[in-house]
Amino acid sequence: MVFGSWYDHVTGWWEKKQTCSNILYMFYEDMVEDTGREIERLCYFLGLSTTVDERESIRGGVQFDAMKANPMANYSMDPVMNQKISPFMRKGKVGDWKNQFTAAQNETFDEDYEKKMKNNTLKFRTQI
Repeated sequence: MVFGSWYDHVTGWWEKKQTCSNILYMFYEDMVEDTGREIERLCYFLGLSTTVDERESIRGGVQFDAMKANPMANYSMDPVMNQKISPFMRKGKVGDWKNQFTAAQNETFDEDYEKKMKNNTLKFRTQI
């Protein structure tokens, strides 16, 4: 990978989070399930008091379609990322990976994931 191992990146920050109180892990599935709850959680973590209007503005900005269109979020301005080969953001549908992997690819991924994440307490949701 251009930026290094996904496993190393994710597990490194997860482990650091256990001893460092200024790291907040947020999950896409949780944002899709209840955006308002996750915005509140983020504001609490940051020590922010926000108005209803501010939270609604945030809600609009973090919706998948808004972020996909935002060059600050979609990596379209990054020369390393070739959007024609593989856009950084695809559909924003939880569980859509099932439509991208063959059964054999999924089995290979599951084996690799299990091997590399076996000593980690981090658990991901794959559906809502």
